[in-house]
Amino acid sequence: MIALARHLTPFVLAAGLLTAMPAQAFETKARHALVIDLDTDTVLLDKDAEVPMPPSSMSKLMTAYMLFERLKSGSLSLDDAFTVSENAWRKGGAASGGSTMFLNPGAQVKVHDLMRGIIVQSGNDACVVVAENLAGDEASFAAAMNRRAKELGLTNSHFVNATGLPDPDHYMTAHDLVTLAEHIIRDFPEFYEIYGETEFTYNGILQHNRNPLLYMNMGADGLKTGHTNIAGFGLTASAVQDGRRLVMVINGLQSNKERSEEAERLMSWGFRNFETVTLLKAGQPISDAEVWMGEEETVPLVSVNDLKITLPRAARRDMVAKAVFDTPIPAPIHAGDRIATLVLSGPDMAKLEYPLVAGRAVEKLSFFGRILVSARNAVFGTVQPAAQ
Repeated sequence: MIALARHLTPFVLAAGLLTAMPAQAFETKARHALVIDLDTDTVLLDKDAEVPMPPSSMSKLMTAYMLFERLKSGSLSLDDAFTVSENAWRKGGAASGGSTMFLNPGAQVKVHDLMRGIIVQSGNDACVVVAENLAGDEASFAAAMNRRAKELGLTNSHFVNATGLPDPDHYMTAHDLVTLAEHIIRDFPEFYEIYGETEFTYNGILQHNRNPLLYMNMGADGLKTGHTNIAGFGLTASAVQDGRRLVMVINGLQSNKERSEEAERLMSWGFRNFETVTLLKAGQPISDAEVWMGEEETVPLVSVNDLKITLPRAARRDMVAKAVFDTPIPAPIHAGDRIATLVLSGPDMAKLEYPLVAGRAVEKLSFFGRILVSARNAVFGTVQPAAQ
């Protein structure tokens, strides 16, 4: 068979579904950083995103996820009440010196309040209460977190507590935090909106959400800050502008001010310097491939899904698209058979490949039809495909 590469029109160059574009060279003060476009799973920035790090309170995203699952399954209700143990009060209460919901030992607290205590106030006491009431004790809850984390694709995370308090065996990567944030956003839209709440009052004490992006009028609606002396200042955040959602993780900043400034700078950079365009609609023909021994001479090449691509704004005009396939394609061909590959290339981007399928079925010629084609080829020397 002959491999054919067809250059497509500039119109076709305007779209694709991209997951492999190389992260851009962009400096950040963070020790760890990852910025992705959620719709296309495109990495915009990567700095040591696969290196384990102390996640501090950002690991409370996993604690909340475990709670969300129980609520969605119906085994738990928002109006159920959990008891605050002496242990939870000592580990995470007002006397602990860490972030707290200011729960009182022996109190009965509704689940909907505990959720906001974890998400908005970052209460360590609320996390321990949830862990003890769902799993009996915090160690058992951490073991359940680890099992579920593996199922969710968090390949380089390990939890020993529900709070994120320092422990050498408690770690996550920026990549795993982005993956977890994606799951929360997509799996629990009914609970995700809580991450955008800027304040919560419990026990007569008003506390504000520590996520600095929520106060910057840039479309931010989540997720979670973190800070310990070992980890530095961190943030897992998400924002939407013009229908595009970015998810970002930064960690290892030196101060609350530096975290705020760097978060705003990186998120603004991601929205300003990249764009997501639709290259191709599902089922839209982009080229025709010649057919061998078929009742039709050509078959249209289409994409099964809409192809969307996120790329640097400056790269779009120089991008090249090619449809690559073996020609002619032997009949019979079934609609949906993969018969070609769309290849995108250009400056500052890795080569990207997406499958193209047959847009319709093409039946094989009858016996006499094949004899006629063979006779014509014998006379005119048409190239035949390799034997299958």
